[in-house]
Amino acid sequence: MTSKDTNTTSEGLSRVNYVISKEEEKVLLEGLRKRTDIEAKRIQKYLDMADLSRTEGSPLNEIMKRVTTLPLLKEFDHIDIPEVIPTNILFDLFNFAADHPARSKSDTYYVDEKNVLRTHDTVMWYYYLNLPEIKQKIAEKKALGVMCYGKVYRKDEIDRHHMNIFHQMGGLYLVPNDQKVLTLDDLKAVLSEIVQAAFGKDTKFRFNVDTFPYTDPSLEVEVEINGKWIEILGGGMPRPTVLKEFGIEGYNGWAFGFGLERLAIISLELPDIRLLWSDDERVKKQLKLGNKFVEVSKYPPIVRDISFIVKSTFIPNDYFDLVRETGGELIEEVHLLDKYENEAKFGKDNISYAYRITYRSLDRTLTAEEIDTLHKKIEGVTKETFGATIR
Repeated sequence: MTSKDTNTTSEGLSRVNYVISKEEEKVLLEGLRKRTDIEAKRIQKYLDMADLSRTEGSPLNEIMKRVTTLPLLKEFDHIDIPEVIPTNILFDLFNFAADHPARSKSDTYYVDEKNVLRTHDTVMWYYYLNLPEIKQKIAEKKALGVMCYGKVYRKDEIDRHHMNIFHQMGGLYLVPNDQKVLTLDDLKAVLSEIVQAAFGKDTKFRFNVDTFPYTDPSLEVEVEINGKWIEILGGGMPRPTVLKEFGIEGYNGWAFGFGLERLAIISLELPDIRLLWSDDERVKKQLKLGNKFVEVSKYPPIVRDISFIVKSTFIPNDYFDLVRETGGELIEEVHLLDKYENEAKFGKDNISYAYRITYRSLDRTLTAEEIDTLHKKIEGVTKETFGATIR
């Protein structure tokens, strides 16, 4: 059952906060907890991690507050949706092609064959537009505005600026065709306000053409930081065919979405994404938007290489997860050095991989001895988990 409450802003405006029932998710997670395989334990761990967009004091929470209080967005409803989503909702309804990489188990965390950890927050369209009172608003030809934010999950490579758990924020605005036809200029006005709220009024930014499965036309926004252009968010006009999947006809609008970590990292000039999760008070007191982060101490890295032979069914993104879980917060980066096939040398359907693992602590100097021990452990779990032969 969906719950809701009404929040009144300082200007006397009201927005509704919807919380979608998570009973189905609860049942799926109860089944997950009974499993003992690595993937199940991995998913449980990720779901248990804090939602930094809702954590007071986090710069991600500050970005959320700045954006949701912008003049063009402050009246929008908010919606809190499940983190486990059926694939027919997450992918099919949003025009993801049958062969889209996001559908692959190498890119997405599957709770079971039909349910996955959400990979994008645009899925909130489905939950919002199916609410009974929103359906009533549609029947009455009223404009609709909603925002959603929280964790999303994608299997990814490991480096200082990427994690497989991150936070997104998205917005959707729809109006009846007979009242107004919105254009990309309307969307650009909103995105301009978001950029300036996050980075300041003097920020240089530009719009580029982009492509998304559920919007057309689409665009991306880049900001200029230290002479370089960096992409920070995207948006576009919802495709009528996608809206029709939700029973919405006779409406048009705009939508946007962006990753909160990217905005925070740029604003703080943060050298490592792991710092956003730090409990070190020396770090936490610096995590204020617009404040250039000063490293509390730059501890040296230790680098070790690992190479092994595995079956061709090996999934690299699963390996990144395994290394991060085994090495914990000491893993700064895992970089693929070489991928080599040679049937005469390695056997049929076997492939050789070589990775460089960079170990670095955020709060102390590591010793060669402890990293050698940890690296041996990673070699062991590589052999055990993937049937690998260490070279």
